[in-house]
Amino acid sequence: MADEPNITPPPPAETEPTPDPENNTQTKQDKGSKKNMFKDLKVKHVTGILSLVSFVFSLPILASVTWLLYMKSYDCEWLFKLPRLQIGISVGLILVFLVCNGALLFLRARWPMVAIIVVTVPLTLMFTVGLALLGSNSLESRRVPATPLWFKMKVDDDGLWNNLKGCIYDVHVCQDLAASSMPLKPSDFNKKKLSYVESGCCTPPEECLMRYVNATFWEKDDTPETDPSVNADCNAWKNDRDVLCYDCQSCKQGYVKALKSKWSKLGVFLVSMAVFLIACHMVLFLATMWEIHCT
Repeated sequence: MADEPNITPPPPAETEPTPDPENNTQTKQDKGSKKNMFKDLKVKHVTGILSLVSFVFSLPILASVTWLLYMKSYDCEWLFKLPRLQIGISVGLILVFLVCNGALLFLRARWPMVAIIVVTVPLTLMFTVGLALLGSNSLESRRVPATPLWFKMKVDDDGLWNNLKGCIYDVHVCQDLAASSMPLKPSDFNKKKLSYVESGCCTPPEECLMRYVNATFWEKDDTPETDPSVNADCNAWKNDRDVLCYDCQSCKQGYVKALKSKWSKLGVFLVSMAVFLIACHMVLFLATMWEIHCT
């Protein structure tokens, strides 16, 4: 019997591995979780930067409190009882600082809507006070202290103005001007920068065309006195150092300008800080809502 040929069976065909749906699903979930994690980190990074920015830019509020409490009050300002207003505004600014940053720390993540309302209310009030100090026509009132209309009403009070005149004299504003400008020639004195009170109370108005002798002594022309209805200050001027131009309208206006300059700076600060912080907290509120939506 013949030997049968040795036939080796062909190797089995390689079969492609069947995809495991569970592994694919898990891979997609891992990629999605990594993507969401990166997105969450990005959102938290943005909100963290905004929180830091809002805190840093609220620090000037504390600096303004220091300025209000420790700055030198203008001469005779205490007669208007404005130091009380300075203390009141300082306390209000401290409360604004605490509310803004307290809401930022404790309310923003849990109740963002409540936080933005709590922050917006005092900042809106600060904005309104700033506009009033700047003399906004719709907000200015004779009853609101430190507004331009309020200052004008006060200096028009003859009783108060008499006290102010005596106080200005007692603090030696004009006497100091005369002493410091004694060696100056007329051309040099004209270049000297005078304060509102010095130019209004210590020297006659320029339109009177008087000749300079020294800061508190001016010679009139040998002409009849001018019409008091047109240039009342020219006739009110006296070379007597106890009189000078203390009874002039220019003196009242100069004193009011000095006070307005000081308080308008505070008004500009309050308005600008309120607008900036409201905008900053609104952006932070939107970023917080985005963060809550992403998580």
